[in-house]
Amino acid sequence: MSNQIPLVEYLVLGDAPHLVANECTACGARYFDRRNACASCFGTSFASVDIATEGEVRAFTIVTPWMPGTAPYVPAVVDCGGTSVRGNVVNTTPDAEHITLGMKVRLTTVPFGADTAGTEAIGYGFEPIN
Repeated sequence: MSNQIPLVEYLVLGDAPHLVANECTACGARYFDRRNACASCFGTSFASVDIATEGEVRAFTIVTPWMPGTAPYVPAVVDCGGTSVRGNVVNTTPDAEHITLGMKVRLTTVPFGADTAGTEAIGYGFEPIN
């Protein structure tokens, strides 16, 4: 098995992949990037919190690239237990018959390729819950 690294620093790999956010200890606002101060209350103290791995599609669009041979993809905003997460909807047909507002989804990992040493970059997406 090859070595794997997360494509983004807030993706935790392993037996139970999940996302981790920085939560403002004063107001509870959550951010996936590093912050010096909270954009909501200007607090300066943050704690790491695990984000729910299941959620509901709140917004999406179907992007059809203009380049021949490139498949459509579906960026979405997913409500994961009250935290908005942006990610692509994967492992389903990218059309309005298969992807709907309110659709239940779960976090999944997506390989993005490997370097010459065999280290594989792993990202995330959301797949439908049947």
